[in-house]
Amino acid sequence: MSTGPFKDVVSSESELRALVGQPSERAIKKETAVLDRFARAFIANSPFLLLGTSGVDGRCDVSPKGDGPGFVLVLDDQHLLIPDRPGNARIDGMRNILQNPHVGLIFLIPGREDTLRVNGRAVVLRDTELLDRMSVSGKLPKLAIGVEVEECFFHCPKAFKRGKLWQADQWPASDVVASFAQMLHDRTNQTCTVQELEASLEERYKTQLY
Repeated sequence: MSTGPFKDVVSSESELRALVGQPSERAIKKETAVLDRFARAFIANSPFLLLGTSGVDGRCDVSPKGDGPGFVLVLDDQHLLIPDRPGNARIDGMRNILQNPHVGLIFLIPGREDTLRVNGRAVVLRDTELLDRMSVSGKLPKLAIGVEVEECFFHCPKAFKRGKLWQADQWPASDVVASFAQMLHDRTNQTCTVQELEASLEERYKTQLY
């Protein structure tokens, strides 16, 4: 693999350890293989997660998943269920899961600077009995992602503190980058105007969230 402009590249774990050092006993002991009461409570109050997957060719994908707090169902100490709500039909993450079941999840709670990390093995489900439990306004997801937990631990707040993610007075103006509609319009060579595309997107958000 070409490293392009990257020159002094670390190439072994021993080099990494020489630079970073060893994890503390506490950092190691905080990991569990089950969803304990703290993890369950965090998931029950989380409206958002990031799902990381990888195909057999190594190409990776990270997909956001969001809904009302508790939208992810904890079935037992080692199994959880993520509904697949309507999206863009690219199914990048689910295609990866079909090839390679290993997944990584990060759960967030707005205002909280710690996060919950869950690693495990996933399957794509169409089990009606389970999908029925994730109905919203009478609408069922067509599919869900089931995860068997292998590793579970809380991640400290340092990244959020450095990024000042929840500090509203540090947020940039909404127009610091082009709008989603503008970027989509330019990248896909739309014949409509940006304003028309934005109106169309807003209508979809109102009628096609579920």
